[in-house]
Amino acid sequence: MQFQNTLEYARELDSQDKIASYRDQFIFPQHEGKNVIYFTGNSLGLQPKSAKKYVDEIMTDWANLAVEGHFYAEKPWWDYHERFSEKLAKVVGAKPAEVTVMNTLTVNLHLLMVSFYRPEGKRYKIICEEKAFPSDQYMISSQVRFHEYDPKDAIVEIRRRDGENNFRTEDIIAKINEVGEECALVLIGGVNYYTGQVLEMEKITKAGHEVGAFVGWDLAHAAGNIELKLSEWKVDFAAWCSYKYMNSGPGNASGCFINEKYHNQKDIPRFEGWWGHNKERRFLMEPEFQPENGADAWQISNAPVLALAPYLASLEMFDEVGMPALIEKRNKIVAYLEFVLHEIDKEVESSFEIITPSNQEERGTQLSVFLHGEGRELFNYLMENGVITDWREPNVIRLAPAPFYCSFEDMYQFGQILKNGILKKTKEDRVSKRD
Repeated sequence: MQFQNTLEYARELDSQDKIASYRDQFIFPQHEGKNVIYFTGNSLGLQPKSAKKYVDEIMTDWANLAVEGHFYAEKPWWDYHERFSEKLAKVVGAKPAEVTVMNTLTVNLHLLMVSFYRPEGKRYKIICEEKAFPSDQYMISSQVRFHEYDPKDAIVEIRRRDGENNFRTEDIIAKINEVGEECALVLIGGVNYYTGQVLEMEKITKAGHEVGAFVGWDLAHAAGNIELKLSEWKVDFAAWCSYKYMNSGPGNASGCFINEKYHNQKDIPRFEGWWGHNKERRFLMEPEFQPENGADAWQISNAPVLALAPYLASLEMFDEVGMPALIEKRNKIVAYLEFVLHEIDKEVESSFEIITPSNQEERGTQLSVFLHGEGRELFNYLMENGVITDWREPNVIRLAPAPFYCSFEDMYQFGQILKNGILKKTKEDRVSKRD
């Protein structure tokens, strides 16, 4: 497609956008009376306008029904989480019984490792990526120490090649094969939070299984962003947060996937609680745990329905639109943003290096950009001029134009603000040198 870096062209792309109307279903922060240009859906998605209605429903039921809301609310609380299974299964490519919603992301990864990190004999090592998101690093290290291993020995990090920004699938598979029979678990982020690279999860999962290891995925930056086929790829387990691309609200509930081959196993290691007990017998208060069917058996406590309500509101929109339509828009708007960046690069003295893979199959919504010759003052300029983006040291900005609510005009306007910020700094630097 022959893009153009003009306002008229950007507006023409918006007029052709099949899901453009959903932009009006989100609440934008304001800057000088206008919507901000919002690039941080990879950190916290915007609030759906319907979220308040879903929360208010529960507040009203609580006021009017009190404890009876568990069974007699319009959406009874005791099975509130069950409304997620079919819709969420479509988002992550799973069977409804393989997904559940509970707790938060790192909590769920810890709980899932009870089942899927079972070191024994010489099989005790965990393979992860270098510079994983810090929470994953802390979580994996603490799990290893809990099992009385030395993290320096038990954790094997996959590294990028010198001078390269992204991982190579062949290097990941080679490391899995090298660790071989010592590998107990492969646990990697499906989309790298820093570069936005999408890993080849199917191939990596297959390689892990071939050496006899469990394979799990942290899908914090993947769920609601890229096409996932967890069942088809035979992934053992996965977890994701809901507050990024899935717009559920700050720190909100996490989703889990547990492959159906592990369901209904009474002897699988698992931390158990009341809400994982057989639903039909739950209120009989029996002393012996009888697991629920499917992933719900991993639940411990009753669902925090006030937290789940905004997630359900957003998930309803995902179900209306479908991941194929979101991915189609995502591919086009990210390509247009990439084009705009290259065009602005020609007009300024600074240079931009996009470290996210250029191959569409290896990236989702995020572009990570090295701003060579620029510092944090450019980021500050963007923020002061209505562009909410993300800064990572030493000089990277992460841009994530979420397809639900970002427009092509946003991409054009961002380019103009970016150019003006660089030109302003260049002019100030020249004046300073003369002085």
